[in-house]
Amino acid sequence: MRGVVASSAGLVESHLRTELVLAALDMAVAQRHPTEVIHHSDHGCQYTSLAFGSRCRAAGIRPSMGSVGDAYDNALCESFFATLECELLDRHRFPTPTDARLAVFDFIEGWYNPRRRHSALGYRSPMIFEGAHCTNLRTMASGSTISVGGAISVSPSRVVQ
Repeated sequence: MRGVVASSAGLVESHLRTELVLAALDMAVAQRHPTEVIHHSDHGCQYTSLAFGSRCRAAGIRPSMGSVGDAYDNALCESFFATLECELLDRHRFPTPTDARLAVFDFIEGWYNPRRRHSALGYRSPMIFEGAHCTNLRTMASGSTISVGGAISVSPSRVVQ
């Protein structure tokens, strides 16, 4: 699936401390109950913290970081944020953080996950693809990948049938 599983959109803060990333990770774990998942991220201090590493281990998630300056390791997430910026943030001004948070939530849950088509998914939306290929929508398939940069998205390394 190339959909967003959890985002910090519901966690608008004026900082990027570890607590924000932990809250998004907890949200993803609670929603999806992942097994044998690799969590890709950049080298931000939130992801290198002991608290984040401990939380990943407790959830059975293996943290992974690419080499410094290599955007390809986090390409799926980078692509999502480019889409978010181009199709929402560059087109609107938000008078308050609450307005911005609600707009991002609506973008993810009202359009990106249920309706945006992805060529890698046979031109289906993430929700349609997942419904057709996953038997248990609350559990991610073994070998799935969580890619993070403020939002957590999932992309299976192989199709589950």
